[in-house]
Amino acid sequence: MGLKGLRNKRWFKVMTNMYVLVLTIFVIWMAFFDTNSLLIHLELRKEIKKLEKQKEFLQGEIDKDKEVLEKLSDKGELEKFAREKYYMKKENEEIFLIEYEDSLKTKRE
Repeated sequence: MGLKGLRNKRWFKVMTNMYVLVLTIFVIWMAFFDTNSLLIHLELRKEIKKLEKQKEFLQGEIDKDKEVLEKLSDKGELEKFAREKYYMKKENEEIFLIEYEDSLKTKRE
């Protein structure tokens, strides 16, 4: 069959066409070697999805913080928060912190 027989095949003529060769090289270059290659686009798409998930999480945290701020705008709620969280007290008032036995066991372990 040799080289002459191979040249007479239809698929060989199509594959050795200059336009097909240039187009094939161009597609390979754009898919793998270019600065805007297909691989880079896939990596960037993954990063965008990750950042969108992080954005949703942080938006939820912002909403929770807004609710807390709305609660703390009330003077009674602000006082309750300060007493529970930061152990603040009024003048001439004493605070007693009571630790239960269960909490003491977990602290020792």
